[in-house]
Amino acid sequence: MPEFAPLKNDLILRAARGEKVERPPVWVMRQAGRYLPQYHVVKGGNDFFACCRNPDLASEITIQPIDHYDGYIDAAIIFSDILVIPQAMGMKVDILDKIGPHFPDPLREPSEMETKLTKEVDVLKELDWAFKSITATRLKLNGRVPLLGFCGGPWTLMVYMTEGGGTKLFRYAKTWLYAHPEAAHELLSRITDVAVEFLAQQVVAGAQMLQVFESWAGELGPKEFKEFSLPYLRAISSRFRKRLLELGITEHIPLTVFAKGAWYALDWLADSGYDVVSLDWLYDPKEAMKIANGRVVLQGNLDPGTIYGSKEVISKKTEEMITDFGGGKQGYIVNLGHGTQPFFDPENLGWFLKEVHRIGSA
Repeated sequence: MPEFAPLKNDLILRAARGEKVERPPVWVMRQAGRYLPQYHVVKGGNDFFACCRNPDLASEITIQPIDHYDGYIDAAIIFSDILVIPQAMGMKVDILDKIGPHFPDPLREPSEMETKLTKEVDVLKELDWAFKSITATRLKLNGRVPLLGFCGGPWTLMVYMTEGGGTKLFRYAKTWLYAHPEAAHELLSRITDVAVEFLAQQVVAGAQMLQVFESWAGELGPKEFKEFSLPYLRAISSRFRKRLLELGITEHIPLTVFAKGAWYALDWLADSGYDVVSLDWLYDPKEAMKIANGRVVLQGNLDPGTIYGSKEVISKKTEEMITDFGGGKQGYIVNLGHGTQPFFDPENLGWFLKEVHRIGSA
């Protein structure tokens, strides 16, 4: 492995460890992407996954927001997608323009696991390009900010693998849960196995902090979440730590979980082996602080729609949020409650970042 430059800004890592900090760190989910004009210049005629699989393009796109908002973002997150795990497991995935993810041949019956999925996934081989992108990006960052890696949560990936893309009804995924629960658990376990290795190898490649995106958590009721999501999220956190030790990595790598929409689950997630729990905008920060009670660092949770408001509104909502999270000097990382949107005005997002610095430093 190459020798990486020492970090010039380790604020988010210190905050994720629960240390007192001079101001709350800030980054934004999906901060590298379509809302920035320069993204479209670099992407050119390449499709989405072609960009992800090209270390030069992926690293350049990852660093774009760090350059654009120079000094105002405290972490880079690798430009990639949660659906690379299904790809590694043998499924074809396309990103269709203005539609989103598309699986031409989804898993509709449990028996199809044997014909459509690779039995033994060689993560290092199948996702070699992802690790090369992480290493290239870490080198190019030259210590400016930490580099974050990520993966999708098992339930969320199962939704895409069975539905074949985005959905409003969750017909096929719910059929697996309620008509074929044993098969659902087998599929979730197989996804978890790949996720653990993928996360660990991202650290080997240079990732300094990681996030698990359980984006469809809110489609499960509390009992179903405890059966079909929570055990696998907990397995990821515990097995990931053990795998790092097997790989000779003794440094504590902060791990974040984001279970979007699972408003009932914060108490459970705070006892699930993660350092940070990321919250969507449905949470009341004061109530979340009470529930977490110092067990984890909290991240979030500004409604992304706020960025469509005036600068005065963005300032007001940002100040309310930071105040309600206790001021941000300990136990808090600023973020949106979900990812950026293609229609964002980059100037408004920049105003949000600058206001975080102004308010959080007071």
